Amino acid sequence: MEIKGPVRALGTMSGTSLDGVDAAVVVTDGDEIHAFAETSYRPYSAEEREVLRAALGQWHGEAVEAAATVVETAHAELLAEFSEIDVIGFHGQTLAHAPDQARTLQVGDGQVLADALGVPVVWDFRTADVRLGGQGAPLAPFYHWALARLIGARHPIAFLNIGGVANLTWTDPKAPSPETPGALVAFDTGPGNAPLDDFMRARLGLVRDVDGRLAAKGQIVEDVLAEFLEHPYFFKVPPKSLDRNAFAGLARAVAELPDAEAAATLTAIVAASVARGMEHCPAPPAHVLVSGGGRRNPVMMQMLVATLDCAVVQVEEYGLDGDMLEAQAFAHLAVRVLRGKPTTAPGTTGVAAPVGGGRHSRPGGSPRTTDPLSLSALKSRA
Repeated sequence: MEIKGPVRALGTMSGTSLDGVDAAVVVTDGDEIHAFAETSYRPYSAEEREVLRAALGQWHGEAVEAAATVVETAHAELLAEFSEIDVIGFHGQTLAHAPDQARTLQVGDGQVLADALGVPVVWDFRTADVRLGGQGAPLAPFYHWALARLIGARHPIAFLNIGGVANLTWTDPKAPSPETPGALVAFDTGPGNAPLDDFMRARLGLVRDVDGRLAAKGQIVEDVLAEFLEHPYFFKVPPKSLDRNAFAGLARAVAELPDAEAAATLTAIVAASVARGMEHCPAPPAHVLVSGGGRRNPVMMQMLVATLDCAVVQVEEYGLDGDMLEAQAFAHLAVRVLRGKPTTAPGTTGVAAPVGGGRHSRPGGSPRTTDPLSLSALKSRA
């Protein structure tokens, strides 16, 4: 597929929060963002979340195959709502991430979706970067650079995404391209919503701490917070990235705490790890623009404001959609892949040189070996 100008690209994101699939259309040429268009969301059912949760941390086997079917089916159902799409950027669902072992796993086959939807699909964005020595994450920074220019930023700004894991992108909008040395510094800062969500599910049977109501009632347990900040990850210089379960020990650390104290402490841990991460920025950013589910937690936002030395705002203050930023990023990256442009660079993942990731599947190509009944089901639902 030859890209000569702006196209309608549809991006998807199914994050480590395991809440559902985001989808968003961006009109882009892979360099500039020309317009934002339709968006949609398809939540996972409780049963689907359990299938995905059962596969976390696994690399192969029946649980992984079951998770792939859930991911492909959910995406096919959601993406069928869109029309006049030139290309789809499909992230899939991360189940395991071990870049230090040169391994990362996102389930979901792009060829299945290309055949089901009749649209070219770019997918498997992380593998090439990891094979070439990069962390394979985060992947949104090239899009963040384009956003910084779109909103007219004149000085370095930072984008903070708080999903299951939190990641930070420092970007200099004056750089001539995102792969230019010094244009971007990006890395996972630490846990995002995942430990808190897992705690709420295990202790109270709830999906999340809605509006931070439980945390607002508790006191931060400073000893637990201080011990957490001694984790070796915080002494590593970026680039660096995390698996969703990298801080599984937090569950044990708060196991004996009262509900409210545990929630307050797990919330404070997010803000404290972001503050540590800010130490790696080349220069203080003028603003930190927050996206992802964490921005909807007012207690978490208040803690960020109190902890960071710069202005902290939701991305909506700049006319952006904090729920769809990640999905939009994969629409943008898909076009970059088709144009042969890099999608990661030393400053974003630590890869030795700028590299373009992603596989390209066309309708009617060679799909993976799969159960014909499952593929038929996907097509019928699409």
